Amino acid sequence: MDTIAVLIPCYNEEQTIEKVVTDFKRVLPEAVIYVYDNNSSDRTVEVARKAGAIVRHEYLQGKGNVIRRMFREIDARCYIMTDGDDTYPAEAAREMADIVLKKKADMVVGDRLSSTYYTENKRRFHNFGNFFVKASINFIFKSNIKDIMTGYRAFSFQFVKTIPVMSKGFEIETEMTIHAVDKNMYTENVIVDYKDRPAGSESKLNTVQDGMKIIFTIIRLFRTYQPLRFYGLITLLLTIISGALFIPVFADYLTTHMVERFPTLICSGFVMVAALLSLSIGLLLDNNKNRSRQEFEFRLQLMENEFKRLGEKA
Repeated sequence: MDTIAVLIPCYNEEQTIEKVVTDFKRVLPEAVIYVYDNNSSDRTVEVARKAGAIVRHEYLQGKGNVIRRMFREIDARCYIMTDGDDTYPAEAAREMADIVLKKKADMVVGDRLSSTYYTENKRRFHNFGNFFVKASINFIFKSNIKDIMTGYRAFSFQFVKTIPVMSKGFEIETEMTIHAVDKNMYTENVIVDYKDRPAGSESKLNTVQDGMKIIFTIIRLFRTYQPLRFYGLITLLLTIISGALFIPVFADYLTTHMVERFPTLICSGFVMVAALLSLSIGLLLDNNKNRSRQEFEFRLQLMENEFKRLGEKA
């Protein structure tokens, strides 16, 4: 088992990967640097290997697929995840690792948004997207994570081995954040400086396409992790619609003692039935979620025992 493993997912980062590997080796000399190449067509693999990194491959395209492979294959007391584009400072890694190793945090978030992100990042839609995702998740899940989509994080062994990675692409950061919040894992924020990519290095994030994926991921995870609230909102909406349809019909009945708009009354009844079905689904899934939470706590205990066993071997 490694004490600290630095995980760097890469796709065509020939221009910057050498500096990233060298910087982390300087700041964390005891760490093992892993570069996972995701079908690069340039010299990323060659440059990373020459810089002293252990290079492995993930052939399914997408950052989420790479991180899933990393988490499966590597055992460490502390994991530092960063990008290969030289936008995050290696100097913050020591503080982040110490919070995991000494304070036993499950996830440390490298917070770009509280420092230089909005001035360094020239893509306005990226800035708005980060703000929107941060505000949405903190509101829905009642959390206080300062940077939801940062690619610079530190993790504990227990976090890495218990998160079910479902995302294939850049929505993985959102998934990791919600998992930590929902499972009541100890999370801290560390403010880090951010610098934009150097000239000639291009972002792999598609603003519109990946932005929509992230929004749908938030909705999917809201439904999964907060089913009673999710279906409760649908129930409330359907109840309001049913009431809006029913009240005029009922008002006419009070005046004329006749029901003149039977189709509207029937439609109102069907909408109310749908509202009750939505509430029933929410209650059922909420019960399943609570049972799943109990099972997760049990798995967490098993991971703690596995962590101790691997530590003794190391």
